[in-house]
Amino acid sequence: MPNDIKAKTRVATPPASPMSRGETDLRRFIDPAGKLLQPLPRAWAGPQQLERLYHAMVLTRAFDEKAIALQHTGRLGTYPSSLGQEAVAVGIAAGMAAEDILLPAFREHGAQLWRGVSMLEVLLYWGGDERGSDFKKARADFPVSIPVAAHFPQAAGVALALKLKGGRSIAVCAGGDGATSKGDFYEAINIAGVWKLPALFVINNNQWAISVPLSAQTAAQTLAQKAVAAGMEGDRVDGNDVLAVLDAVERAAARARRGDGPTLIEAVTYRLGDHTTSDNARRYRPDEDVSRHWKEEPIGRLRSYLTSTGYWTKEREEELRSRCSAAVEEAVAAYLATAAEPPSAMFDHLFATLPAPLKRQRDSVIEEAKGRD
Repeated sequence: MPNDIKAKTRVATPPASPMSRGETDLRRFIDPAGKLLQPLPRAWAGPQQLERLYHAMVLTRAFDEKAIALQHTGRLGTYPSSLGQEAVAVGIAAGMAAEDILLPAFREHGAQLWRGVSMLEVLLYWGGDERGSDFKKARADFPVSIPVAAHFPQAAGVALALKLKGGRSIAVCAGGDGATSKGDFYEAINIAGVWKLPALFVINNNQWAISVPLSAQTAAQTLAQKAVAAGMEGDRVDGNDVLAVLDAVERAAARARRGDGPTLIEAVTYRLGDHTTSDNARRYRPDEDVSRHWKEEPIGRLRSYLTSTGYWTKEREEELRSRCSAAVEEAVAAYLATAAEPPSAMFDHLFATLPAPLKRQRDSVIEEAKGRD
């Protein structure tokens, strides 16, 4: 090719982003010992705001513990713990606007509670009752997605609808590190990047996709680097620092609202519990690894910082835990007192008008139930 043609067709190389350069440092505000590393985000620097975040994480863990106890006693279905990952869920929700739309995976209880989903509704869902997905608040938020990464393309579709509609709302999709190994994930971030959709994808990198460690899932140095191929911003934060998560979400949301496109955030944390109540993590990881990561967990970290400021006291801690326990017990009592729906209810939320084959199945279930009465 002649040199003059080469010159005309040469494409300028864009400057390399931090993610494409392979940087692996985690952004954080508070270190594992509770030491402040940089000024806090202005809107969250006050002790009352920090207490809101702390309260939300403590409540999430109290709910989590009770839900596991209910499952172990046969009063709840299979349940996925968020132990040690509370900062990711709470940080996501705290960084969102009320009009945004959340598309959660199955470990975002803390985000749902922050956004107005009741503990009763969450319990009903995990108890197999479809009424648990009929939120009285957060009506636009999506229900829990159990199939890994299946909701990522849905998030791209929601973001496209929001873009066509206009306004400032964005779609926020949360998933685990295992989701980044699925084709659904790549298809979603690819189209979101191409169309500069107002979307935010947050990866809860808890190091394990059930029994598969991150090292066996990807050869990439970081999950945030996967944003490069999609032509979007990538960010990597300490997922045990709730302030780092919410700050990343707020900044990414601001970019999306300006029309600057989507962002992929990797929040690095650790799954301290089993994958779900049907899992036994001791079969594939040593206890000493888990013990080491307990030193980094988010609740103790924020409590240490609040205590160091003189704001948080033993009395405040006891009062907060008492309130959280009472709120959880009240929700559990309401859940256990809720009459079960008839078996035919499984058909009631599938179609506006049931297709003939399903209608016949529903009628058969109703007749069989009558025979047992």
